[in-house]
Amino acid sequence: MTAATTSPMPIGDLLAHHASKAPTRPAVTYNDVTTSYSELDARSNRKARQLAEQGVGEEDVVTLAVPNGLEFYETVFAIWKLGATPNIVSSKLPAAELRAIVEIAKPRLIVGEQTARVEGRNFLATGMSPNEDLSADPLPTKISRRWKIATSGGSTGRPKLIVDKQNGVFDPGKAPMDQMLGDTMLNPGPLYHNTPFLTSTRCLFAGGHVVEMGRFDPLRALELIERYRVNWMSLVPTMMNRIWRLPTEQRESFDISSIRSVWHMASVCPVWLKQAWIDWIGPDRIFEVYGGTEVMGFTFITGREWLSHKGSVGKPAAGSQMRILDEQGKECAPGEVGEIYFLPEMGANSTYEYIGAKAKSVGEWQTYGDLGYVDEEGYLYIADRRTDMIVSGGANIFPAEVEAALDQHPDVRSSIVIGLPDADLGQRAHAIVQVAEDALKRTDADALRAFLSDRLVRYKIPRTFEFTSENLRDDAGKARRTRLREERMVDAS
Repeated sequence: MTAATTSPMPIGDLLAHHASKAPTRPAVTYNDVTTSYSELDARSNRKARQLAEQGVGEEDVVTLAVPNGLEFYETVFAIWKLGATPNIVSSKLPAAELRAIVEIAKPRLIVGEQTARVEGRNFLATGMSPNEDLSADPLPTKISRRWKIATSGGSTGRPKLIVDKQNGVFDPGKAPMDQMLGDTMLNPGPLYHNTPFLTSTRCLFAGGHVVEMGRFDPLRALELIERYRVNWMSLVPTMMNRIWRLPTEQRESFDISSIRSVWHMASVCPVWLKQAWIDWIGPDRIFEVYGGTEVMGFTFITGREWLSHKGSVGKPAAGSQMRILDEQGKECAPGEVGEIYFLPEMGANSTYEYIGAKAKSVGEWQTYGDLGYVDEEGYLYIADRRTDMIVSGGANIFPAEVEAALDQHPDVRSSIVIGLPDADLGQRAHAIVQVAEDALKRTDADALRAFLSDRLVRYKIPRTFEFTSENLRDDAGKARRTRLREERMVDAS
């Protein structure tokens, strides 16, 4: 697909724009069924009229608790067609968390599964198709004042809304993050997380083809890349690890030569895992971003740069300024760990607004809450989140470092390290380790301590371990550390 001269358009009109040029162009493939741009546009027009019957209009908020699938895409475009704003949340949220979000979002409507009903709020269940008499014709053009509202639990566990200050207008001639116009991308991540949502919808804004996984599975991901000749995908380290852990002959049996770009983000990628991927697909197809939903600033690094700065997440990207500050707000020297602060080129709070929280700031500079340092060349290295840091016997332990070492063990699928109260040390490092079912009998705490002794200084090795075969992280690589910590503190009391 060649680039043409374009200008920003209301996002509710973009499906029709692309359908007018190529009606049968694939828009979304889900469960091996492909929906074209003209079909997706017609479905979202009908869905918009269904939402309007529920009272949704311009500048309203719609809380969208819909799982990944075609219905998600047709519903979010329907919301934009009405000039409303989607508030994206997990379809599996516990009732108490959803109520807390709804209380601050004040949506006109909740769309989700039956568990997403909240007393006193209009509700539309998933799977409820619009009445046949609702027209699929175009609707009057509307522009959403805010194109999305994301949700975060934050380190405290209290929900906050992250309101994107960009209005609902995008240029169909500009694809995101190294995508090319008309690319086929694989979406393996949950759409209630910012990166999967942003990359998938903006791929559609630019006329691309989204191959939607629904739920991540490493073998299925490789099958879909080969079948649909996928060009672009975004992964989190958990997904990279699960793909890498496939038997070598199985992993290498798929033709993934169509892949031009693999982006990863969301959590720190262990050095060994990134090196493995670079050795597998080459450094020129690997890209990494560090940032946040707020877009107060971010860094970027190519795979080739990384080879000279292993472990780095890059330098500030265009439009981002960055500083590393100590607890007194003073600039840290290269190699000195401090808190990472950003300032976007348009000034503080120019990209987002919090509802239900306040950003930590030093003057106009704001932070995501992460700790890190820069080297002499200005490349950033992430240490950990300040809220996750464990102080044990006066020594700082960064869970991410310990987890990266644990995850190198062949039986370990994932790990979470948390700090628990200790009468002697103040806090002790406690490791929750996910292993394969057949490894539960052969992998114990002593084996992991011995394994870690070659990789970590003694005080960083967890004092206690527990084992599970259940997933510790969701498909976006996220973990509920606060909840895991609180559950174990209750058990210990």
